Formats: sequence, C-alpha cells, structure tokens
Amino acid sequence: MPNPAFKAHCVLLFVDSPRRSAAFYRSLLGDQPVEEQVTFAMFALANGLMLGLWAKHTAEPAPGAPAGAAEVGFEVADAATVDAIYAQWIETTEVRVLQKPVDLDFGRTFTILDPDGHRLRVFAPTPGA
Repeated sequence: MPNPAFKAHCVLLFVDSPRRSAAFYRSLLGDQPVEEQVTFAMFALANGLMLGLWAKHTAEPAPGAPAGAAEVGFEVADAATVDAIYAQWIETTEVRVLQKPVDLDFGRTFTILDPDGHRLRVFAPTPGA
C-alpha cells in the first residue's frame, strides 16, 4: 500500500550554470523562476511540481550520473498541443532536437535536450490508452 506521507514535490537537474539554465527554462516555460541564485534556480510548474536547477559543482553529494540518463516528461492535452509546443520552442529557444514530433505506442511526442544535455519530453497520451 502506498504511503500517503510521500508525494513528489520536485525534480532536480544538475547543471553547469544555473543562471544559464534558468534563462533557457524561462524561455521554454514562459515563466520566471521562483528562486534564482548563483548555484540554484527553481521553477514552479502549473501542477505544483517544482523544477530545480542545481550547480553540479556544488551539489552534495556530488551527482554520479551524466545528464541524459533520465527524462523529464511534460504531459499535454492532445497531439495538436504537442505539435504547437514543438513549433514554439523551435522558434523561440535554442534547443537541440533529439526527436521530432512522432506518434509512438503511448501517444504523440517529441524530445529535446537542454543546454546540459538533459532530455525533455513533451507528450500527449493516446486517447483511451
């Protein structure tokens, strides 16, 4: 039985420069960080999840895995929204595209890399899946 005391609160990405990464995510998310320091920045997402950007050189304990070993997934309402976000991000932000919009078993998706190589996936689940 799941423990009701635990709930996901934040995702931390270890980055080279939190200020540079904050500028990238500010452009991507269209929002300001709720906290921004030299070694750390934090964004509040609409669903209450926090996205933290922590300087990998000051994180304790030091991170052991390279960027790209996991993904941050952003679920959207439908396939048209996936395509619209892709078009917007390509036009307004310098992103490295890992996967252009495509239909996979679970739904419509695309994947980009942030400046540190973290994988960011936007997806809309297949209706009824």
